[in-house]
Amino acid sequence: MADAPDEPVYLITGSDRPKVETAVDRLRGHFAPEAVEIASALDLTGEEAVAFCNAGSLFGDARLVVVRDVDGRKESEGRRKGGWKAADVDAVSAYLSSPAPSTVLALVAEELKASSALWKACGKVGRILSYDVGKKDLHGWVADQFRQRGARAEPDAVAALLQLVGADLQALKVEVDKLATWAEGEPIGEREVEALVAPNADVPIYELTEAWSLHDAARALDVSEAIFERESRQRRDSAARLAGALGSHLGRLRSLKQLAAEGVKPKDVAERLKLHPFRAQKLYGQAEGFSEDELDDAMLRLAELDGALKGQSRLAPDLEVQRTLVDLTRPPGVAQPAAR
Repeated sequence: MADAPDEPVYLITGSDRPKVETAVDRLRGHFAPEAVEIASALDLTGEEAVAFCNAGSLFGDARLVVVRDVDGRKESEGRRKGGWKAADVDAVSAYLSSPAPSTVLALVAEELKASSALWKACGKVGRILSYDVGKKDLHGWVADQFRQRGARAEPDAVAALLQLVGADLQALKVEVDKLATWAEGEPIGEREVEALVAPNADVPIYELTEAWSLHDAARALDVSEAIFERESRQRRDSAARLAGALGSHLGRLRSLKQLAAEGVKPKDVAERLKLHPFRAQKLYGQAEGFSEDELDDAMLRLAELDGALKGQSRLAPDLEVQRTLVDLTRPPGVAQPAAR
């Protein structure tokens, strides 16, 4: 086609999957449908991709070869599997030294590093399109998606959506579109998000720490059991993760308590602790709800839990975590049980 892109290769990568897919679609729009080949690196080797590029077109038009998953695909446990190895990259790199004049190769990744051999090979002769959204930018990204849809989402609605859906930007965009359509210009708050969005991510730890701050033992136990049931890992591994998360949360609360005593304002706390302002405000309020003695007691109780998970208890690890949650959520003034 006359207006086909003139770069021999495009590497399209990044965590912003909506932008990645838009870039792929725009690239495909420059080619006749019958001149587009789409494959996955999970099934296609580098040599086979090169063969596709060199095959030519029966119609005599420019061709586009799209290869997805060049850096593998993330599985349920979070690890990436599959994708091209060194031999595959070598084959593609050799091809790019003398690419087919009528073919454009588009390689699609998600977490490819700029230091990788494939990135460098593509950068020498083609174009890199990188669309990344850092974890610290997720809140702003979701808020911007709502604004683009003309929806009025409150900060706590954005935070709740992130907790329910996780960091999958494609899934987040789908939920934003759904919420914006439902709201029809009305404000969207945390309650609306929780009522309309099914949790796709693991049950968020913030629900557990929120129950802790409210001294709601029943809620803490319900949330912990949901986490144990929903996670693919074994319960003992989930117990260790929850214990670590509770310890990290306690550390933040103690830091916030100290900063508050020094007169540091919530907005300045966010910068010092590298937290999103909304998250810092929530944690600041939680810290104010605990006395120094309560935080000290919590530290001792979590130390006891750590010992129990390392073999000092005959009880199941998940039961030890839940016993700890009962102790942590005990209302102020109610005596803790004697150390076991």
